[in-house]
Amino acid sequence: MRAPEILAPAGDRDALAAALAAGADAVYLGLDDGFNARARAVNFPSDGLAEVAAWVHRAGARLYITLNTLVFEPELAVVEELIRRVAAAGADAIIVQDPAVALLARAICPALEVHASTQMTASSPIAAELLRGLGLARVVVPRELSVDEIRAYAQGTALPLEVFIHGALCVAWSGQCLSSEAWGGRSANRGQCAQACRLPYRLVVDGDERDLGEVEYLLSPKDLVGTDAVPALADIGVASLKIEGRLKGPHYVAAAVSHYKAATQGSLGDDPSLHVAYSRGISPGFLAGPDHQRLVEGRFPRHRGLPLGKVTKVDRDIVWVVPAPEQRPITGGAALPEPPERVAESPVVEPRAGMGVVFEHGRPEETEQGGPIFAAEVIEQGAARPDRAASPETIRRSIAGWRLRFGDPGPDLSLVSPGDFVWISSDPKVTRAGEKAAEEGRAPLGRIGVALAVSGAAGVPLSVTAHLTERRPDIGARPHGPAERPAIPDARTATAATASALQIARGAGLTPEVLADKLGGFGGTPFHLASIDASGLATGLHVPVSELKEVRRRIAAELEAAIVRVDRTVATHSMIEAVRPAAIAPLAIEPHVVPLCRTDEQLDALLDAGAREVELDWMELVGLGKAVERARQRGAKVGIATVRVQKPGEEKIDAHLAKLAPDHVLVRSWGSLAYFAGLADRPALHGDFSLNVTNSITAGWVLARGLETVTAAHDLDKDQLLALLAAAPPGRIGVTVHHHIPTFHTEHCVYAHLLSTGTDYRSCGRPCEQHQVALRDRVDLVHPVVVDVGCRNTVFNAQAQSAASLVPELLARGVRRFRLELVRESAAEARRLHEAYTQLVAGAIAPAEAVRRAAVHEQFGVTRGTMRTLTVLR
Repeated sequence: MRAPEILAPAGDRDALAAALAAGADAVYLGLDDGFNARARAVNFPSDGLAEVAAWVHRAGARLYITLNTLVFEPELAVVEELIRRVAAAGADAIIVQDPAVALLARAICPALEVHASTQMTASSPIAAELLRGLGLARVVVPRELSVDEIRAYAQGTALPLEVFIHGALCVAWSGQCLSSEAWGGRSANRGQCAQACRLPYRLVVDGDERDLGEVEYLLSPKDLVGTDAVPALADIGVASLKIEGRLKGPHYVAAAVSHYKAATQGSLGDDPSLHVAYSRGISPGFLAGPDHQRLVEGRFPRHRGLPLGKVTKVDRDIVWVVPAPEQRPITGGAALPEPPERVAESPVVEPRAGMGVVFEHGRPEETEQGGPIFAAEVIEQGAARPDRAASPETIRRSIAGWRLRFGDPGPDLSLVSPGDFVWISSDPKVTRAGEKAAEEGRAPLGRIGVALAVSGAAGVPLSVTAHLTERRPDIGARPHGPAERPAIPDARTATAATASALQIARGAGLTPEVLADKLGGFGGTPFHLASIDASGLATGLHVPVSELKEVRRRIAAELEAAIVRVDRTVATHSMIEAVRPAAIAPLAIEPHVVPLCRTDEQLDALLDAGAREVELDWMELVGLGKAVERARQRGAKVGIATVRVQKPGEEKIDAHLAKLAPDHVLVRSWGSLAYFAGLADRPALHGDFSLNVTNSITAGWVLARGLETVTAAHDLDKDQLLALLAAAPPGRIGVTVHHHIPTFHTEHCVYAHLLSTGTDYRSCGRPCEQHQVALRDRVDLVHPVVVDVGCRNTVFNAQAQSAASLVPELLARGVRRFRLELVRESAAEARRLHEAYTQLVAGAIAPAEAVRRAAVHEQFGVTRGTMRTLTVLR
């Protein structure tokens, strides 16, 4: 069994130093030039990256650079220059979302590894094998996969896998969240997530708002703590365990790296400092499979730390707290579940002076109170205190509670009441440990092993040959996968000899102990002595100690130069045209509107309105089959939409869709593209917006995989869309002219969580078949929540968006496929929309009249994102 690499986040230099000091095998970071998914982090300048790469390599670690956002057409030259800088600086790999970046990187510098970001939504092995054609060396699997699904994934691809093991969870599938784009004026696919999942929402069931009391953060997941999954993931052969957190400080990074380093070495204990450093609550995420009752608690969206208990009494500056094994239940109806235990799943924490606490209450009109503890006293149960090695539950049972004294500065205890929940939110020891790690990580760590071979005889100089050993010889690929590069690239060697010849010693001479001490004393360098072989040295010989030290110094200098040397070929001329696929013929068809419907009523209305082509997106497969036959009987061409995400084993859904023999398939995932493109007798294939096509290189690559057209990504504004159309083959880019933007696409089921006590589709009772759920936001917009055939939820924007004003220009630029997406529109609304946009595309009415008839606000592309120009990199 190979121990997985521990991959640490670095949002700034302090976090990077802490990661290295704590023992990270690799670090990942972003550039302040843009194109990384954490634009709000401090990040690193590209023109200083060579120094950072040398620093990381001296620590025996690998360096991965995140270029994991979508790239717009005018930015291709900019991102090409960034790739060139990253490669020349000596980074080991880049992490990418956009296929265009992968293709450019392979052309610019084949020695630079390319890893598929979780933002690429490579959610199944069949998807990974398709994307492998981009030249990938690794895939970061989505956080929504369980250990069993990761095992199936590993068995289906030879690509090494990287798995998120700790940190914040996005409620939406990475790469498929458009909430920031729709509501915040900035795109998560451009590194500017507005964290709309951390905002409060109210539950609306069948049109009526349901009171959930203090539970209002309905889309805010707890944090992932994957400690228990480490042995299984190592057994699977996962190449890397990734820690989320480029927006977090050195104390968090140091605690997380230390914890998971220990876990890979067999120590699976839970360290309280891990959660005090940062935690929104503890969960295994999806690693243990879906548990819709456990993932989201809903009472808070931010750092809490470790749960301590409940307040029972407040007397002046003293607060009495007792362990509280259970949360307060969600209120609002017998059908609502009681949330999971807070304390039982957490490690034991003993409050002490200096620790910070926060008091959580269910009174939103009052400000939460918190502050440092001035003194803490344990109230015992009466029996002897158990040993620290006892189980957390045994320790908890021995404690009756605590008396906590507060002072100034501190909380306003007049606003603290019995029943409030108490969290340990900070610890000076954890902060100091992070500061210490950040300091230590800047100095040479001596973590790269050096093997020495010593030879010589009387009358000739003593000769030493040194070669680097891997700092972690267990790093590598899965047993059935291709080998990864080790932490130290290649086998670097150095040789040196003494200035004078060896002489006969008067005493014991150069014993192994003397050689190890004088030749292996690598203090203050990146190295340590791994082994020494003196079998080639005759016994009873002597040479001045000063010369041994000089040999050691020369070897260390030569090896250090070797590990920071960048020896690779980097193309200096533009490779943009070289990576474009072969010319794809224009699609010469008449302009037309293709409506997508989700209900029988919508379908019948569209058919009655004369729709000659429809797309169907049904929640269940039996009804879908009937809808296909009904549309066919009316003489319409029928397209079927795939699910937006294909998990391992879900090819069977695509197989069922194929049996319905549609005229075309609306392909929404890489896995579905791979499946349908591989059929001998396949229908026409059209790619959806979820493939995230924003530039002509990516468009050409996906079209070459078998698509007739691909819908432009929703991240594009007008100028960016027009730039794409100018560079892409005419007629091959479709545009959605009317839709409710799908803000969140999530594995977490709001229906199961709040309308049942079930953990997944097998136990939830399928409330989605009896009810319609929506979420009301802070400005009273009500956003529909729709379930797909894979039991995933999509939260659609309450307001429809229209690109009506662009239609004349889009027609002139060669767009022929205009898409109209319905969500919960009535039959009358569906008919009115179809007629309005059909007449608009035919030139019978003006854009303003189409918008008036559709009764929507006009909007296309709510943000320019972070568009860059070439001046950025001058």
